[in-house]
Amino acid sequence: MAEILEQIEADPSSYPDAPSGLSAAAAALEPIMIWQRIEHYVAHRWTPREVVWVVDAEAGDEWKPPLAPLVSFTSEIWTDGTWEARTLAEFPEGIMLPADARYRITATVGGGTAPLSVMEAFRRFAEYVADQSTQSPASTSEQYTVGPVTMAFQRPANWIARGLQNSGAADLLRKYRRV
Repeated sequence: MAEILEQIEADPSSYPDAPSGLSAAAAALEPIMIWQRIEHYVAHRWTPREVVWVVDAEAGDEWKPPLAPLVSFTSEIWTDGTWEARTLAEFPEGIMLPADARYRITATVGGGTAPLSVMEAFRRFAEYVADQSTQSPASTSEQYTVGPVTMAFQRPANWIARGLQNSGAADLLRKYRRV
């Protein structure tokens, strides 16, 4: 079974635009931060970037890249202490790795238009972060007193880490989730 030894994913030159209709606070957030969090959660990319995988395989292994869509790729095989170009057969389920060897696959991954469900996930997560970030992000509890009124709240220490789930964005991204 083919094993990924290394994955290096370059940053894309740009991300899709933020959806319209965001609150002022959510629109003020850096869209790159929202996109990076979404992409960390899913296996799909909507803007092209280079990804390099080093894969250790046995003869006849079929390997499926963990990111999609795969636009194009080149491949090399480690032979006698150097990388040599090697053309690999592509199948609907993945790429055939014909020999017991270490492969370096350099690919362009990403493209297409982000679907409405992904844009809605962006909106939900951005609104959640904007709403929650009005308090100190490092604090798990705060208390405010204005005149005779005191307001206190608590939130879990991992509130931002669970933001995709707590905002409902994760449900919309399920189709694109890493496997």
